[in-house]
Amino acid sequence: MSRFKELQKNLFGGSQSNARQFGMIFTLVAIVLLFQIWTGGLTLTSSNLIAVVSQYSYILILAIGMLMVIVAGHIDLSVGSVAAFTGIVVAKAMQEYDLPWPLGILLGLLVGLAIGAWQGFWVAYVGIPAFIVTLAGMLLFRGGNQFIGNADTIPVPEGFREIGAGFLPEVGPETGFNNLTLLLGLVACAAVVWREWKGRQTRQEMNAEVAPLWVNGIRLAIMLGVIVFATLRFAGGRVGTSLPISGIILIVLVLAYSHYTNNTIGGRHIYAVGGNSRAAELSGVKLRRVNFLVMTNMSVLAALAGMIFVARSTASGPQDGLSWELDAIAAVFIGGAAVSGGLGTISGSIVGGLVMALLNNGLQLEGVGSDRVQMIKGLVLLLAVAFDVYSKSQGRFSIIGTLSRPFRREEPAAPAEPTSTASDPQKAPVAT
Repeated sequence: MSRFKELQKNLFGGSQSNARQFGMIFTLVAIVLLFQIWTGGLTLTSSNLIAVVSQYSYILILAIGMLMVIVAGHIDLSVGSVAAFTGIVVAKAMQEYDLPWPLGILLGLLVGLAIGAWQGFWVAYVGIPAFIVTLAGMLLFRGGNQFIGNADTIPVPEGFREIGAGFLPEVGPETGFNNLTLLLGLVACAAVVWREWKGRQTRQEMNAEVAPLWVNGIRLAIMLGVIVFATLRFAGGRVGTSLPISGIILIVLVLAYSHYTNNTIGGRHIYAVGGNSRAAELSGVKLRRVNFLVMTNMSVLAALAGMIFVARSTASGPQDGLSWELDAIAAVFIGGAAVSGGLGTISGSIVGGLVMALLNNGLQLEGVGSDRVQMIKGLVLLLAVAFDVYSKSQGRFSIIGTLSRPFRREEPAAPAEPTSTASDPQKAPVAT
């Protein structure tokens, strides 16, 4: 096998590599470089990258929950209204009842939990399709937002604003960078090196096929390069800015949910339900419990996203959360999730969300009007998925297929009937 084939096998979806991570990094880098050229170098400035994370972190948080909902075979149209309803309840409680802001955050999470349990009950135990339940929820909680807030804007206290508009503080000696951001980058680099070494050692102990050492070196160099570059950008912003607190919340959620979906029984049950709910139920999976949990989890994350947005905006208003569900759904599908359920990754959804965020940001930097931005985003979503479907039908390289390959199970081909396949070419087995 040539070195190019060896690199392609181990770097893009082979059994020895984590294609979900590295393929997505390459895709994202290509998109960033494209807009870097179009905007004359503005995309990768520290101030712009910080602004992108601060402005779109709530959509990325929604994408995490939406991925699990879609993988389980459902859809949630209520997330924007749930976020808006939670924001107005928390803002009202802190303003009128002097509720301390830490308790306000806890109240918001409990509101999201209650809403999720309500919607999850109708989906899991009554059997109403999630599309209908969440469509009703979208109307119900949008009206609830306007009823509680009287269609007014309600400000939130200073401490509460930190979760949406705050940054890592400046500590330690003067280095020209934010020291805490540098420390986080250093920890991330060490974690990547340890994970790569540990994965190679584990495969050797299991007598499994191990990628050539030079492939590990290339993969590691790419990861470390991305981390170092991002760390220096976020740490090198103007004084008082650095990695946003909302970005840290997002990172924690991505790590936690990636571990849950990839390495736990509960996470595997979600994929099993989305792949074939009947077979999963016959295998012992608690179908109702899985459906209840994914719907409840979605509303909790929607509540958190709503509070982060309100904190960044410094007030809750009647227009909060409009069309958020569409952005979250678009992020998940661009990131490689299957419409029918059963396929998708947390990291893929984050990349899909970043694609939409950078597209929106780049067009704004070029002065494109909001009307044309919406039209372009819609076309990009449609064409991206259409191109991928066409590529798969032609047996060519498929971006979404590559990103989702680690979750596909190869099934043995059904035996062909010699009489029918010879006489009818349309019934001949098709290679996949």
